[in-house]
Amino acid sequence: MFKKTILSALVAVGLSSTGAFASGHGHVEDFSFSFEGPFGVYDKAQLQRGLQVYTEVCAACHGLEYVAFRTLGDEGGPELSEDQVKAYAKQFDIYDPELDDTRPGKPVDKFPLGTYDGAPDLSLMAKARAGFHGPMGLGINQIVKGMGGPEYIASILTGFTGEEKEEAGKTFYENHAFSTGWIAMPPPLSDEQVEFADGSPNDVESMAKDVAAFLMWTAEPKMMARKETGFYVFVFLVFFAALLYLSNKMLWAPHKHKED
Repeated sequence: MFKKTILSALVAVGLSSTGAFASGHGHVEDFSFSFEGPFGVYDKAQLQRGLQVYTEVCAACHGLEYVAFRTLGDEGGPELSEDQVKAYAKQFDIYDPELDDTRPGKPVDKFPLGTYDGAPDLSLMAKARAGFHGPMGLGINQIVKGMGGPEYIASILTGFTGEEKEEAGKTFYENHAFSTGWIAMPPPLSDEQVEFADGSPNDVESMAKDVAAFLMWTAEPKMMARKETGFYVFVFLVFFAALLYLSNKMLWAPHKHKED
């Protein structure tokens, strides 16, 4: 019931289009993530914790319709074992059109849609929303800090002050990260809400960062491969530019000092 209440609030503020995770002008904390920067990589343990937070808190309402269960075992992701992926997939009931009924999930299946009508899918949320905008909305800060999608998600989850107000028959909660400062979504996380097997911190901020990192991975699972490719391309371009420069000097050297 509590999770459905949260979802109803999300829909009320238009999360799927311009709501809580939409790019606004609230105060977004510049959280530190391991995947930031040209050489950043995903933290496997953090992704596993984020998956757990998603499963225990978010999955009741929100889906990941573009993410296949099998990718949870891919290198650079949560890297679950084959048996763990199979066991995880079985937790979900997947509709099979051939059976015209539901069956336990398989690794080849994708996460199911959200169970609440209108619930926004979270697969690409970390890439679809921006947390940093820069002066006059020019996006200058994004050059230095990145788009800030994970930071915005984490900021929303940690930005509640505990203050409430009634307006037009609805309850609103003060949230520094939300564009207007007040949001219809009650705090979805609470300290010690999720217990991690490795004993990692489970305060609100830690869990918010974990699930934000996981949602960044669902939005860009090939980030590490992209960065590696980009590095090799950069090295090649530097080498190619140096080769062109030296070739140019060698070709023109005999002609530069000739007298007219």
